Amino acid sequence: MSTNLLSLLTAVFIGGVGGYVGSLMVTKRMALAGDVLSHVALPGVGLAVIYGINISLGALASLVLGVFLVWVLELRTGLPAETLVGIVFILSLAIGFLITPETEILEALFGNISKVYTSDAIAAIVVSVLIFLLIRKIYPKMMLAYVSEDLALVNNVKIQKYNLIYFLAIAAVIAFGIKVAGSLLMSALIIIPAAASRNISRSMLGYSYLAMFIGAASAAMGVLLAEVIGWPVGPVVILVNAVIFGFTLLFKR
Repeated sequence: MSTNLLSLLTAVFIGGVGGYVGSLMVTKRMALAGDVLSHVALPGVGLAVIYGINISLGALASLVLGVFLVWVLELRTGLPAETLVGIVFILSLAIGFLITPETEILEALFGNISKVYTSDAIAAIVVSVLIFLLIRKIYPKMMLAYVSEDLALVNNVKIQKYNLIYFLAIAAVIAFGIKVAGSLLMSALIIIPAAASRNISRSMLGYSYLAMFIGAASAAMGVLLAEVIGWPVGPVVILVNAVIFGFTLLFKR
């Protein structure tokens, strides 16, 4: 299978599931936390480069560690998750810049989808499908907790447990999307499609699925456009997302 097709498939599946996951993030007004969380991948990417392992696995390890750290600190301190994510972000960014080789820092920050191999594409597709199924299952419970935590508790919804599952799902999307947009831009691939869908959707169900479609379509267009004009894929994918978002503003309800 050609590298171009592998890159396209990876971008489409990661973009699609990113938009779907992002629809919940935007609704819960957690976009800033999601943006910050993507940078927590940098130390793992740096270590992966140093030891010659897959950067997605390094990013996933770093993100999972960061998510558990935030979750435990939130339980222990009672501080908002956004505050704790910010603290972990600063620490991760500092460590990441210190350990990531200078020659690899741009790739870590902005991605390099030309280095997607068959195993990477298969892993991205499988992970994307699994995350979609998982989030679709917990979506109603997360929305109930967003509307009313008291009502969610009455209905035996374990809010902290589902928050942890949700953040781990975001971590997996970011980790396997690192090669598409890098740790610096990956959060935009989650947030912007959801924000664009929010502008024009008429129902909650339509909103989440339209966000998934916009994420997949914008990622595909970004990869194809980048190949034509010869620009890096990550920034082009984000620019395509931004254009789509701007277009949806014309039809905002």
